[in-house]
Amino acid sequence: MILALESSCDETAIAAFSPEKGVVANWTTTQTAIHERHGGVVPDLATREHLRHFGPLIEQARHTLDIDSVETVAVTRGPGLAACLALGLAAAKALGLALRRPVVGVNHLRAHAWSPFIPVHAGDPGAFRTALSDLLPHLGLLVSGGNTLLLSIEEDGSVSQLATTRDDAAGEALDKGAKLLGLGYPGGPRIEALSKGGNPKAHDFPRALLARSEPDFSFSGLKTSLRYLVERLPEEDVRGGLSDLCASYQAAVVDSLVRKTGHAIESQGARWRSLGLSGGVANNGALRAACETLAGSNGMTFLPALPAHTGDNAAMIAFAAWADEPGVDRRSGMSLTMDPSLPLEAVYL
Repeated sequence: MILALESSCDETAIAAFSPEKGVVANWTTTQTAIHERHGGVVPDLATREHLRHFGPLIEQARHTLDIDSVETVAVTRGPGLAACLALGLAAAKALGLALRRPVVGVNHLRAHAWSPFIPVHAGDPGAFRTALSDLLPHLGLLVSGGNTLLLSIEEDGSVSQLATTRDDAAGEALDKGAKLLGLGYPGGPRIEALSKGGNPKAHDFPRALLARSEPDFSFSGLKTSLRYLVERLPEEDVRGGLSDLCASYQAAVVDSLVRKTGHAIESQGARWRSLGLSGGVANNGALRAACETLAGSNGMTFLPALPAHTGDNAAMIAFAAWADEPGVDRRSGMSLTMDPSLPLEAVYL
């Protein structure tokens, strides 16, 4: 069994994964209410909360799990907020010493990339490798508050970045858009909720870098366009037309993500067997539905990460520690270090 810790940003999480059973435990403590008062994540507060919550979560794991069956302690070593990563790493090393078990480092981005395969494993753990071979090569869309990536997982398990954002991540654009509209933090879910009663064609927001020859994303111009529109409109029109503004703004984000993903599919013909959707923004219903349609129209299996595994969570860290052999740092043990800028393609073979 693998016991994993995650603390890359503002979620304190512990999970356990067994190759024979799947995810057997998954605990996450969120700090949203604390950071909401500040309009975004405050690193010092996030670190303080990790220090406060890791102890009780470890105690819960100790009383719930058969700790003696833990063979490996896994921990997020990057990317993320430096102080938050360092605290998680210290907790993992303490566990490793107490249990006399090896400590390994997991790439947070690669864990997101592999998270859509957790339910595949859960369906039949013994047949996972066979099922996996039928789903590779895999095209993944990772969309969160800090990252927007298109990636591939090849038949040999190698992970490559195909595209990224040149400026804001999609989740960041949604959060900043919500702040401009006075909706508070976190903004993405609030924009989605208001969008359900709005007209997505009410406002013509820009979609950047849509040429097929340009694989990357860009969302800073979209945010700027919303700011100019809000400044130009009378306040009563903004308040009265909030649903239309949210629906149009969300539509621009979703359309950009899906169009770019479609271009990636077209550029490499019919080689893709599955399309994955992961990261916190993967919970957005409009994005989920659009990606499912895109996958179906191209004969691909759609693999969305489960809602419990979309945000920052330890279950995906534990699963990646088992499934993502090239991306797991097993070299350092107690001298393992964090890397706030750890790239997706970091490998340790």
